[in-house]
Amino acid sequence: MAIRYVHTNLVARDWRALAAFYCDVFACVPVGPERDLAGPAVAAGIGVAGASLAGVHLRLPGHGDHGPTLEIYRYEPQPAAPAPSVLRPGFGHLAFAVDDVVAMRARVLRAGGSAVGEVVTTSAGPRSIEWCYVTDPEGNVLELQRG
Repeated sequence: MAIRYVHTNLVARDWRALAAFYCDVFACVPVGPERDLAGPAVAAGIGVAGASLAGVHLRLPGHGDHGPTLEIYRYEPQPAAPAPSVLRPGFGHLAFAVDDVVAMRARVLRAGGSAVGEVVTTSAGPRSIEWCYVTDPEGNVLELQRG
């Protein structure tokens, strides 16, 4: 059986604003049609009666025209989101390799994101990695790294 990674889903309160953030800050590119789906098949697939979804896929940078996407959807009904935490079990963060961690951190903050920690340098075997955690405007944790 052939296996290929395809996408990661990010649930948004405002999928259009969050998609614009990833396009503006991280050079993601919308792929395919926007989705606006409802009905019995969608509810059955999601496992919630009356559920619907709307959103878009964004091609992640650095992998060409057939690379993986970030799927940003708003689902209805939408429960309250837990507080963002790097330590919470489950999905932790998206990581982006960048040329300048300090400059990209500032760019994320100007675009409505928040700081989680400071920019630090740690060793990973024989090499050093400069990195930090920030959040997107909806509180999803992102890692910026160089090295």
